[in-house]
Amino acid sequence: MVVTNNKKMEEKEKDFTQLVREHKSTIYTVCYMFSKDEDEVNDLFQESLIRLWKGYDKFRGECSVNTWVYRVSLNTCISMERKKKKSNKQVRLDMNINLFEDDDKDTRQIRQLYDRIHCLGPIDRAIVLMWLDNMSYDEIAAIIGITVSNVSAKLHRIKLKLMSMK
Repeated sequence: MVVTNNKKMEEKEKDFTQLVREHKSTIYTVCYMFSKDEDEVNDLFQESLIRLWKGYDKFRGECSVNTWVYRVSLNTCISMERKKKKSNKQVRLDMNINLFEDDDKDTRQIRQLYDRIHCLGPIDRAIVLMWLDNMSYDEIAAIIGITVSNVSAKLHRIKLKLMSMK
């Protein structure tokens, strides 16, 4: 019996490792949209992996694996952001120096877009992230848990909000 359980665990670990390989960029992208700090992004990534592992046996295939990974990663990041806001504020030491900073026009525009996106609330940020990831409105609706028409309306309002930011 112990041998059988070990084989099942080894198979589960192998399958989960493959899932992570296939979806690590999705997980990282979601985490990146919730923090600009590399250490915090890595913490979010690790917490997402933990929650994916804990929920792996419960995944029933009612949605695509990609949708499930997005949903778990997104919920993890939103939960961690709420906990962070409730906890004591920490003051970061910032030297305002980035030795690797690109200063061309495209990089500045991309940075400006991401800075604006970071000002949005967690759900709006998630919707924009998925839209920028070329997900369909159906997929976004399934992940967020809203209707397709609501996704369309929210995206329209978000775009207007992003354009009006200075």
